[in-house]
Amino acid sequence: MAEELKNQNQINIELSEEIAEGEYANLAMIAHSSGEFVIDFIRLMPGLPKAKVKSRIVITPEHAKRLLAALADNIQKFENSFGEIKPAKEAPSFPMNFGGTIGEA
Repeated sequence: MAEELKNQNQINIELSEEIAEGEYANLAMIAHSSGEFVIDFIRLMPGLPKAKVKSRIVITPEHAKRLLAALADNIQKFENSFGEIKPAKEAPSFPMNFGGTIGEA
């Protein structure tokens, strides 16, 4: 009986080969409304005036809070294994009106 309940709670997650390769992004822009958070993952290349959004993820506020907790937990585990992550001395430069009024990460 316990095994049946365990199997009912499992989620089968499919990862295509294309998605498994991933996309490189070195900038994230975050916007929100009352019902959703929009996270744009952007590739900003040095010396190029144009940055490209590589992926846009739309999540609920509840999931945004879960993501924040999961990132904090993973950063702590990473730093415990590899040492403190030190912020870059220089923030990436991009136009101040890039994407409107939003946060960055």
